[in-house]
Formats: sequence, structure tokens, C-alpha cells
Amino acid sequence: MDGDVLICGGGLAGLAAGHALALAGRDVVVLEREAQVGGLARTIEHRGQRFDLGGHRLLTDSARVLELVREVVREPLLAVPRASKILLGGRYVDYPLRLLNAASGLGPAATLGVLYGYLVAQLAHRLRRRAVISLEDWVVCHYGRPLFELFFKPYSEKVWGLDCTRISADWVAQRIQGLTLGMAIRRTLSRPAANGPRTLASEFLYPARGIGSIAEGLRAEIEQHGQVRTDSLVTRLVHRAGRIKRVAVRHGGASAFYRAQEFISSLPLPVLVRRLWPPPPPPVLEAAARLRYRDLLLVAVRLGRERATELTWIYVPGREFSFGRVHEPKNWSPQMGAAGETLLVAEHFCCRADPVWRAEDSVLLERSIGELAALGLMRRADVLDGLVVRVPCAYPLFEVGYAAACRVITDYLAGFANLHVVGRTGAFRYYNMDHAIESGLDAADEVLARLSAPRAALLRTGTRA
Repeated sequence: MDGDVLICGGGLAGLAAGHALALAGRDVVVLEREAQVGGLARTIEHRGQRFDLGGHRLLTDSARVLELVREVVREPLLAVPRASKILLGGRYVDYPLRLLNAASGLGPAATLGVLYGYLVAQLAHRLRRRAVISLEDWVVCHYGRPLFELFFKPYSEKVWGLDCTRISADWVAQRIQGLTLGMAIRRTLSRPAANGPRTLASEFLYPARGIGSIAEGLRAEIEQHGQVRTDSLVTRLVHRAGRIKRVAVRHGGASAFYRAQEFISSLPLPVLVRRLWPPPPPPVLEAAARLRYRDLLLVAVRLGRERATELTWIYVPGREFSFGRVHEPKNWSPQMGAAGETLLVAEHFCCRADPVWRAEDSVLLERSIGELAALGLMRRADVLDGLVVRVPCAYPLFEVGYAAACRVITDYLAGFANLHVVGRTGAFRYYNMDHAIESGLDAADEVLARLSAPRAALLRTGTRA
């Protein structure tokens, strides 16, 4: 099969690229290994209830992204108030942190300890500035050691499965931008700035029937002009003379080759490297072997009651609970569930080698029900049933030293004139949803520039236009 552009991966980045290219009149094929498009940003239906893979919120400063989302989502975009809490010492504390609320939850002695630790950390940082390399370095510098030990260490190690000294500060500085104890104190003493960090936003946009509406809307638009093929596994990318020539794909029991002028990939970066043929040099394969992903397992418990909580997210750092976060989809949108019922979705962060990933669904459901009941979020008598969903390669794992491995790979991939890498898993970056969409739109701009440029100019410059 031949076309202008082949897109490997039907997540938001790949679909955004496909949408832009299809509207520009290009012959586009999108290949997605799952039965449903959207990647991590898809919505699952279960007996009248709907839930996202982890819960997602749309926050963006990009007018281009917001316009695209409004164009393809054929339902209301709701402005949802953020209501998140952390379970600390058996009490719920607001997240992002609010000083007075945290003080009431932690108690006076622990609060004084946290404030003292923060002041000590600030003084130490001013007297002797040290390189900030790990998550532990960053959090201790911005929050102090007591709060690091109380929340950030147990929660981060539960999420990433690594000691905090091994998690790169690159991730944490982006992910919890603005969420410092100093910021929490200033927010207590003065009115928050309207243009503060997005991590402090008090509300977010959300499609009425789930975040998957964005991906499904993009798919519908692409299919008016091109193709989106699901259940299609990319098994090999064949290259020659610095160009990708064709892609081998397995669809059901059949195999096929796709040819195109330009190729866009949101495949997990190490997977892309290993599927190139001929294989890359050993240093590139070794770099790919150093990059890992964290997997996600969700247990959705359906309850015979209208609501279980008033919260969007609950963060659970304690080791006595197997999940790290809980969300209730009907608190994001009333249309996420039928009347008289609701879901609690427990998020387990793990690796495929972990016992939790390999456990029977019935065991996982029973364990989650027991733990949710122990938290006081539900009663066993309300349980109707449940569903377990496993999501491989959900989050890039930003270990200390990952950036050097990424550079080896990206330098090698830059040698392919017609290959463009996009998305969170594809670029191995901690993109928020809007950044993933933007990466797809940027790739589409590059491709359109190349396809419209005179061929002689491309051969002369050897650039990716």
C-alpha cells in the first residue's frame, strides 16, 4: 500500500498529525496496535459507566490546540473545578498544598517540623548551592526534608518503582512546577495570580463524555479523507540510504507492507529503535535498552450509588495500599455514568514483571474493594462489579542519566530525512496532553513543508525542511 504519509501510532500526537495532513489533502494512513485509538488518552465503557485511563485534564496556553479540540469534540467542553486531596497520616490534605489546610491535617507539631525543615533547606541552598540531579535533590531544596519524607518520597517511589535518588530532577521540575512550599505560603498570605503555573490551576477543561472524545473526534475527521487502521502492529521499519522505505505491519493473521514518502512515529522510542531494519549500531541499541517505561493497571469498581466522593483525584502514598491514586469519573462529568451508579477507579503503577500486573483480575478486584472500603470511600454492600484494564508503556521512566541515552538515539534518528518522532512515548518526554498534540501538529507542518518543497532543493540541503 502506498501513500504520502504513514503514521505509526494512533495516540493524540499521531492523530493530530494525521488530522492536519488529511485536511491539507495528503494521503494519510494511521496505524494503531490497539482496537481503540487514543493511547493513554482514551475512554473505556463498562455497563453504562465511562472512565479514562488515569483521568486526564486539558490545560493549554495554545490557541491552536484549543481550537482543534473544540473543532473535533462534538459535545460540550466542561469547565471542571479541581478537587484533589492527599491522604497523609489518615487525614486528607488539599493538593496543591494550602498551608492552613495542611496544618489542620498534619497537626501543629508536624506542621512546625515541616516549616522548620523548609527554612533549613532554604538556608542550606543559599549558603552552598549544590547540583540538583535527582527528584530527592529538587524536592528537599523546594520543600524541605520533612515533607519530602512524609509525602513525596513514598508517593514518588510508589509511582516510579525507584528510589528518589534515581529519579531525574528533569521530570519533577516540570511536573510539579510552581508547587513549592514557599508558593503555598505565599498563596495563603495573598491572592493567587491569575496567570500562575498551570499546575496550580483551580479548574480544567474536560469533554462531557470523557477525554477519549478528542481521539475519536480526530479519527472521524481523518477517515473522511484518509485511513485509520486499528489492531495493526508495526513489526519492522525498513530503511536504506538515510530514508525509511517501507513498514511491515501485522493485522490479525495477515501481514502487509506500507510505503510512503514521509513517516511519523509515536511508537515507544526503544521499540522504534529495535524495529528498524537493518538494525542500528550497537551503541544505539544499548542506549535504547537503558530507556524504560512504567506501566499502569486500573481497577474500576462499579457502585450502586450516585456518588462516592466529591473529589477528582485522591493521592495515596501509603505502602499499606496497593494503588497510588483514585479518581471518580462522575466528578469530572455527570455524563460519565448512569444515574444511581458511579465508579471508583484505583490506579496501580507497576511494571509487567511485578506480581500486581500478573495477578488474576478477580484477585485485583477483591483487593481493591477491600482497600477502598478501608479508606472509607465505599461500602462493600454497594459493589455491583468491576473491571481491570492493563496499559503497557504508560509513562516514560525518567531515571538519572536517561537524557544521555535519549541523545544517542535522537542523534541517530536525525539521520533519517523522512522520519519524524512525536508524542510522550515516542519522544520519551513528559508531555502533557496539549504538548503531545502540539508535537503532532509541528510534525505535520514539517511534513507539509517537505512535500511541497522542490525535490532538487531537498536533495541539495539534505534537511528535514
